[in-house]
Amino acid sequence: MHSLWTSEARPIRVRNRPRHYEKGAIMNLMRAVLTAAASLWIAAPVMGDNELPKAVELWQGDVPDEEPGVIGPEKVVMSPALDRKQVEVTVSTRMLTNVTRPSITICRPPKEKETGAAMIICPGGGYWNLYWELEGEEVATWLNSLGVTGIILKYRVPRRPGEIKTEPARRPLQDAQRAVSLVRSRAAEWGIDPQRIGMIGFSAGGHLAIATATKFEERSYEPKDDIDKVSCRPDFAVLAYSGYLKPKDKDELSAGLSIPKGTPPVFLVHGSDDLISPPEHSVFMYVALKRAGIPAELHIYAKTSHDFGVRSTEDRPYSVWPQTCAQWLRQQGFLKMK
Repeated sequence: MHSLWTSEARPIRVRNRPRHYEKGAIMNLMRAVLTAAASLWIAAPVMGDNELPKAVELWQGDVPDEEPGVIGPEKVVMSPALDRKQVEVTVSTRMLTNVTRPSITICRPPKEKETGAAMIICPGGGYWNLYWELEGEEVATWLNSLGVTGIILKYRVPRRPGEIKTEPARRPLQDAQRAVSLVRSRAAEWGIDPQRIGMIGFSAGGHLAIATATKFEERSYEPKDDIDKVSCRPDFAVLAYSGYLKPKDKDELSAGLSIPKGTPPVFLVHGSDDLISPPEHSVFMYVALKRAGIPAELHIYAKTSHDFGVRSTEDRPYSVWPQTCAQWLRQQGFLKMK
């Protein structure tokens, strides 16, 4: 299991000062304690009645196209605090970055609620970071409430040297394809229906989810073992305020995206006032899906910006989308009991 402990704290030596300590030493100690606490918190999964491993690495041995030492050690960082025009959740939340050993964290629902369905969760972050708290852990908790096993995908970030900043990174698709095959290969062991394994992605993670759902005919890496003989096609996909689905100045799908026969059903949700990933990204994906005859449903919420996750709020239009998505999952037959 890959450790998420990121503290580099060292013991602080305090000279003989019986009534007070040096201010700098106290501040360093507080930072070290807070960093360590955040690391431990993020490492703890949402566990159900049937306890599973905290995390399962995707690759045994070498990770494809990964050069050791190119980026620093994995760490927890806080997202920037932005205003409502940019994002819906304006407070800072925990993120992961510098991921070199991708893994999945399995979050089981209570046994009495289990439906057998599972969803691989792809947090967003522009392929630079992973919004682990807002678009990972909180999503797993919501899925558990529906009786769905939430599986948080820790894919490789940030972009590696030489990758074009305005285009999707290459390695995360390798991790996502591997994750689908790994979950399906161990479905019986983990109490999952191998024909009800979906994906849900947010922002850049939405692009990763649809890329996985449409590029199932060919691996993006050289197959390594028997796991790669198992299908990497998800059975459905949910895309939330996705980016990278259309070029900036063209009304068409982005290069590298197409809708082949066999693409699974897709649910899309977006905010009408999204400045980071404008709603046209979801609109043109929806049109492409419909033209290809793929079942799809699109919801665009007025006066809504980016990064709303699955948080509930009474005064924002987007707050009903998790219930709408759950209804879609039921109508598609993915939430039936085992």
